[in-house]
Amino acid sequence: MNDLITTEVLIIGCGIAGGTAALKLAEAGIPVTVVTRAREPQESNTYYAQGGIIFTGPADNPDLLVKDVLHAGAGHSYEPATRIMAGEGPGLVQEILIDRLNIPFDANPDGSPQVIKEAAHSTNRIIHAADSTGKAIEIGLMNALKVHPNVTLLTGQTAVDLLTPSHHSRDRLVVYEPRSCVGAYVLDQDSGRVTRILAKKTILATGGLGQIYLRTTNPVGSRGDGLSMAYRAGARVINAEFVQFHPTTFHLPPAPHSLISEAVRGAGARLVHADGEPFMQKYDPEWKDLAPRDVVARAIHREMLANGVTNVYLDLRSYIDMETILERFPSIHAACLRYGVDITTDLVPVVPGAHYFCGGVWVDEWGQSTTRHLYAVGEVSCTGVHGANRLASTSMLEGLVWGKRAAQHIVETLGEYTAIEPDDIPKWFHAPGPKADPALIAQDMRTIQHIMWNYVGLVRNTPRLARALRELRHLETEIEQFYQVTRLTDELLGLRNAVRSAIIITLAAWGNKESMGAHYRE
Repeated sequence: MNDLITTEVLIIGCGIAGGTAALKLAEAGIPVTVVTRAREPQESNTYYAQGGIIFTGPADNPDLLVKDVLHAGAGHSYEPATRIMAGEGPGLVQEILIDRLNIPFDANPDGSPQVIKEAAHSTNRIIHAADSTGKAIEIGLMNALKVHPNVTLLTGQTAVDLLTPSHHSRDRLVVYEPRSCVGAYVLDQDSGRVTRILAKKTILATGGLGQIYLRTTNPVGSRGDGLSMAYRAGARVINAEFVQFHPTTFHLPPAPHSLISEAVRGAGARLVHADGEPFMQKYDPEWKDLAPRDVVARAIHREMLANGVTNVYLDLRSYIDMETILERFPSIHAACLRYGVDITTDLVPVVPGAHYFCGGVWVDEWGQSTTRHLYAVGEVSCTGVHGANRLASTSMLEGLVWGKRAAQHIVETLGEYTAIEPDDIPKWFHAPGPKADPALIAQDMRTIQHIMWNYVGLVRNTPRLARALRELRHLETEIEQFYQVTRLTDELLGLRNAVRSAIIITLAAWGNKESMGAHYRE
């Protein structure tokens, strides 16, 4: 890569939100550059989403969906944004995913999409591609982007920081102007070269931050990169205390904590102890195993503590016939079988794991942040839809809706903006130094993960949060000093972003004294 790239729109990340924005902009004739730190562009949170995406069912309507979202969000969801998603989402699923990309959703005999029910939904409205819905959507999106002449797709590229003239411009008087974003510094992982990518508009679509926790369903790149970069660029961040823990991740050390989809419980599976005895009826007599995720995750946490066990179990075998299990959940069956657990005959050991970040970079109804020309879409953003606790299968729909909306707003306003002169932004300079010792980075990352899991996890209290803040602030000082004198790598950048994201979450949790949704204070 050269040390300068200019583009109309820069998109950092390419899950369903970033991919949708790129596709809609490209189809409107606007050249876009999409960068991802992954070697394979489909590597994203979207790719690993098992359950499904909200569509619509025979007994469904937008008002009913809004009601379910607001209930799951513990009264903290932003209703205007929720109504945008409920009103526009199903139509965009039809237009983009079904008609444009031909995603192979499971179908009824008449060819119509098969709709099912998931936790905390009051009716059947979820469509899916077996238990690999995200994978099917992501592959469809990437196939379309790879062949589009208006899309430049750059892999193995890690964003270092957003470019803001008030911080980076050679003209120091720019500091008096409103804060804006003109692109990003981006590290080529192979060459170690940092490139300036200058853009009229920049879209953050970097996904989540589950990897700052000890147990997570998220892929390795989910370190809070976008959140931390936006924070350093001065963008407003809200609702950061609301980290949703998925109740059921496979737990059989040393196997990775892979997701066991909520759709399994939607199909009838129950959470049980080793003796097969269900327990969720004690915590939510109405919804039982299909209660909102925060309720289920804390119930599992309490049962583990009360019984002195390291996990509970999912029982599919007693409640779902073998044919349905194999038809609906082939990927989960294969993943568990790899470690000696047959979900058709065995109880499946599970524990909660960090799953989805309900907070993020504040954005308006068009995906605009408080920093001019900077948009955020998908999990890195906070539209207000998810409130204090996300309703199942809303994340991909929200990403689809705001990916399209950000693109639409850019198409309508791009002509109003004059690109910055390349000479105004200096080349990247970083003090030369030794390459980071991977053992040191790994140790610091594990320290962050243990702090967040033990002190800022499912159950929080004042002493735990106070200790977390002390330890994280000290660690960030050490990491920042290390960063200043060490050669840049993807891992070092990830560590720097992880500790900043951890502090953002912990400060938000400290400030919110009231238990609500995914944020539970003793």
